[in-house]
Amino acid sequence: MMRAPGLLVPLLGLGLALRLPGSGAADCGSLGPVDRLAFAPAARAPWLAPRVRAPGPLDPLYGTVRSFLSVVQLNPFPAGLVKTLLNEPASVKVDEVVRYQAGYLVCAVIAGLYLLVLPTAGLCFCCCRRRRRCGGRVKTEHKAMACERGTLMAFLLLTTLVLLIGVVSAFVTNQRVHEHVGPSAAAVPETLLSLRGLFSHVPQELQAVAQQFSLPQERVLKELDGVGMSIGSVIHTQLRSTVYQALASVHSLGQALQVSVDHLRALNATSVELLEGQQDLEPAVRERREHLLALLQEPSCQGCAEALSQARALELGANFSQMPAMDDVLHQLKGVPEANFSSMVQEENSTFNSLPLLAALQTADMVRELKKAMTQEPGGLRTLAEAFPAWEAASRWSRALEEVEESSRPYLKEVQRYEKYRWIMGCVLCSVVLLVVVCNLLGLNLGIWGLSAREDPSHSEAKGEAGARFLMAGVGFSFLFAAPLILLVFATFLVGGNVQTLVCRSWESGELYEFADTPGNLPSSMNLSHLLGLKKDISILLAYQQCREGAALWKVLRLNDSYDLEKHLDISQYTAKLQQELRSLKLEVKNLDLLSPAARRDLKALQSSGLENIRYPGFLVQIQKPVVNTDIEKLAQELQGLAQTQGSAVLGQQLREEAQGLRNLYQEKVLPQQSLTAKLNLSVRALASFAANLQLETSDVLDKVTNLRGELPTWATHILKNESECFLTREMGYFSQYVAWVREEVTQRIATCQPLSGALDNGRVVLCDMMADPWNAFWFCLAWCTFFLIPSIIFAVKTSKYFRPIRKRLNSTSSEETQLFHIPRVTSLKL
Repeated sequence: MMRAPGLLVPLLGLGLALRLPGSGAADCGSLGPVDRLAFAPAARAPWLAPRVRAPGPLDPLYGTVRSFLSVVQLNPFPAGLVKTLLNEPASVKVDEVVRYQAGYLVCAVIAGLYLLVLPTAGLCFCCCRRRRRCGGRVKTEHKAMACERGTLMAFLLLTTLVLLIGVVSAFVTNQRVHEHVGPSAAAVPETLLSLRGLFSHVPQELQAVAQQFSLPQERVLKELDGVGMSIGSVIHTQLRSTVYQALASVHSLGQALQVSVDHLRALNATSVELLEGQQDLEPAVRERREHLLALLQEPSCQGCAEALSQARALELGANFSQMPAMDDVLHQLKGVPEANFSSMVQEENSTFNSLPLLAALQTADMVRELKKAMTQEPGGLRTLAEAFPAWEAASRWSRALEEVEESSRPYLKEVQRYEKYRWIMGCVLCSVVLLVVVCNLLGLNLGIWGLSAREDPSHSEAKGEAGARFLMAGVGFSFLFAAPLILLVFATFLVGGNVQTLVCRSWESGELYEFADTPGNLPSSMNLSHLLGLKKDISILLAYQQCREGAALWKVLRLNDSYDLEKHLDISQYTAKLQQELRSLKLEVKNLDLLSPAARRDLKALQSSGLENIRYPGFLVQIQKPVVNTDIEKLAQELQGLAQTQGSAVLGQQLREEAQGLRNLYQEKVLPQQSLTAKLNLSVRALASFAANLQLETSDVLDKVTNLRGELPTWATHILKNESECFLTREMGYFSQYVAWVREEVTQRIATCQPLSGALDNGRVVLCDMMADPWNAFWFCLAWCTFFLIPSIIFAVKTSKYFRPIRKRLNSTSSEETQLFHIPRVTSLKL
């Protein structure tokens, strides 16, 4: 039997860590790190693609026109006039308008003078020629004529080239305006659709964000399914070493009890047998001693003195009747062990190992109630989209933009139709100017050809006359179309110039945004903050700059002043039941007894048996004595030798018989007693070696196991509370991730107002860069041509005189010189 030293060492420090205040309270490693939830970003409204006018060869021309308009309109943006016009149109003062439009009025006066003077001059010129008062040819040849003619032709050619450059530019810009009208008109519905998306997507994005509450919700529901098993496993893991060591100690003590009881019972049985054997052995030894003494004391026995002395010592050595009594101990341990410690420990191990399943069963109802509560959606999230400040405004604006989009389509078609008429008129008038250029070039070419062939009077007269007629035809076209040209120029100039100076220039410089930001400038019906239902006014310029950077409506509209986002993200009421149930979670571990009642009775019986009080030295005193004081085998051998040396055959025979009798006594009586004595010695020494410690360890095990049995529910509850808090923290972490994600989405990503700034930028590009610039370049080039018609007329009329033949006398009354100079019709010429 081996001792169990330190049997209770594991129990001495049992629960030390659990007894420490707060130990393990923050240790949540058993649950692992909180997983990062992958939230799908809400579908973003498509960004409006920026429109940019590609650089081209007309850019210098556009710059020149803008510089010219800057000279025409020197006044700054008329904030006061526009304010009055928007708020009280009837109170607009004419003098203010005139003062602001002074540059355009000057241009209007110039255009009016042109419209009055040039047709009048043309009419006068026609009448003068009809009455022959305006010379149609050079009468006489003089020395300076060649110089004058060359100078006039040079100026006419230069003027014609200027007209040609202007009319080509006018054709190009007219076509450019026409090409841009279609895409620009198509950009209007596209921009309105993008703006509609900006507002209509806000509720959808908010609803999509709210719907993703299902991610943490499903994760929590999934983990709730295994919360009981998980917490039970953690409790089992943390208590496992303690409980296993305690059960191992109980099992070891049970084995020690079994061994001790076995030794005690063997000791008692051996003592009884020894006592009974002694009672049988004592008469036999006495009888054999008496026979030997009688035989060895006979006179005829030779050499028997040594044997006689041994025979006299032939008597019992150990007196087993003097061994200590064990009746009380045996009575106390009667029926012990009643319990099967191995089976009991195995059963307790099974009970302890089933703790996770027990926890799952005990938490099943709670988990069912929690899952039922967790399937609901927090009220704040349900109203996240509906309560958004821009919800009603977004719906209203979306409908308004849709109506604008639908109603704008007919107008856009009309715009394209009227643009077609404008384009045709521009092409016609440009063609007229081009016709004047052609007439001038043909007239110059034919006139120069006629001058170079003056040696042949017949040919020179025809060519020169044809050149003069082409020049006069150009003059006629100039007078005839001067009025339509100046009217078209002034009309397009007035519209395009004001668009550039009043709108585009202030738009590009930001003055329009500053005007809109100034309180009182815009009527209440155009107040953006009022239209969006905001409590505070916002800066349109700042909003535009933030929108260009891709900011969300939350930041741009400063919705934190009018919308309590945290109120809608407050899910404390939703998670209150989860927190309450998890914090009140309990686990019953009363089925874990560690010691069965029978085992406890066995140990108590051992504890009170007095096993340690048995006088084991009393046993050892008798055990150390021989069963018989004389060595019977040696005495038998000596008698056998004496029998052979005796002279009397009868005596020798008697000695041999006594020797055999001793051998039989030894084999039958003494040897069994010696074996029982050895057995008794083993049991006595075994019991004596651990009886005292066994009693102490039995008491300690009973005390510690009893304490452990009482403390296990407390420790289990402590671990349960810690793990419940860890589990609650983990689950709340999923909701915290969602809340943080929603906060970031709503305040930084949802409803980016880039389409608004993009629409404004694209609107400026379309109106100013793609429409106003070519439009203004067109009237600028056409005005260029229109005003250069005046020197073209003058130089053409004067140059035509030098192309006609010079005659010194009249040949007939019907000759060319006798006829009035008239503006010739364009007829086919025979050159």
